[in-house]
Amino acid sequence: MSPHAVDLAYVRFRAPDLDKMESFLTDFGLTRAARTDDALYMRGLGSAPFCHVTHQGDAGFLGLGFLMESETDLEPLSQMEGASAVETVDEPGDGRRVTFTDPNGFRVDAIAARADAGELPVTRATPANDAMHKGRLGQPLRTPQGPSQVKRLGHCVINAIDFRQSEAWYKERFGLITSDEVEIEKDAPLGAFLRCDQGDRHVDHHTLFLVGAGKAGFNHAAFEVANVDDLMAGHSHLQSKDYAHEWGIGRHILGSQIFDYWRDPWGHTVEHWTDGDLFNNTTPPSKQPLDTLLGVQWGPPPPPTLGG
Repeated sequence: MSPHAVDLAYVRFRAPDLDKMESFLTDFGLTRAARTDDALYMRGLGSAPFCHVTHQGDAGFLGLGFLMESETDLEPLSQMEGASAVETVDEPGDGRRVTFTDPNGFRVDAIAARADAGELPVTRATPANDAMHKGRLGQPLRTPQGPSQVKRLGHCVINAIDFRQSEAWYKERFGLITSDEVEIEKDAPLGAFLRCDQGDRHVDHHTLFLVGAGKAGFNHAAFEVANVDDLMAGHSHLQSKDYAHEWGIGRHILGSQIFDYWRDPWGHTVEHWTDGDLFNNTTPPSKQPLDTLLGVQWGPPPPPTLGG
């Protein structure tokens, strides 16, 4: 059986000022997991040891890591073209990994056997009372102020030189499958939303979105927050700190997430999201027009700067 990723593990950046990056990511809703003289590791509330790493250096996106089903996936991956040998990880959570360079020049890690860091408590989780279901009885809702509570890294979007080449490369190594392929016009694909193949287990609508932009680039990384109130509170907190807002608040069509996009101090786009679609092997792939990709169910239209 070919190797299969179970989730996205982390995104990896460079920045010239780790203090400034840590301050932003803390306001964004992440927590320091570890820090060295030249690297900053930030985690969410979930059990992953870290989901965002920044190395000291000129600002830029370096790559991403996929969490594999088991350590047995790593040996066949290490035999593929361009792969490193299986190596021991010297980062929070330890583990073992194989490292590649994808067709766009980005570093891509396949990692397994990471230590469980334990979950952190969610403090902004009061049940909602909507018209059909009353989940909060006998208690008022008081949403605490402060940053969003990021649970985990949900997906990453990469601008690819050649969409089909990158799609084949990621599917071969990580067992990803298509949720929605986006077409500029009939039979002219722009890109695709790809998800982890976990059989009948429901997973996020997409883990990776490849955009055939004709050149390599980082588009954005998206982090799941606790709930809608948490997203809104985080929006107010980031706004109060005068960070650069990119897009939102709204609800996507493809994936259905409620979203809110921001820029880190070096212009990398990072997204808060909640309430996304979950698919399994009973959901077939679809083809969607470009206006569906750019459309929203509610909220503002995308800015021309998105992904740039």
